[in-house]
Amino acid sequence: MHLYDVLRRPLITEKSTTLQEKGKYAFLVANEANKVQIKQAVELAFKVKVTAVNVINVPGKRRRVGRREIVTEPKKKAIVTLRAGDKIQFFEGV
Repeated sequence: MHLYDVLRRPLITEKSTTLQEKGKYAFLVANEANKVQIKQAVELAFKVKVTAVNVINVPGKRRRVGRREIVTEPKKKAIVTLRAGDKIQFFEGV
């Protein structure tokens, strides 16, 4: 897997914006990605130093659509902790 394929999009929620004050940023990542690949992708894309990566697997949910029942796609979230003093400018002003 190429490093540019690891990060899907940033997660901008109320909880993730409160984590930014502590130097933690949330991303939606590829389901096949591991912690090492996520760390390398963030360091390459944003030119920062990552100290820790926490990964959360979110299973798909069952939804009713008329008479049918479907399962939504499973997701993988990553919460990345940066070195003290580092910031990702992409998240500023959102």
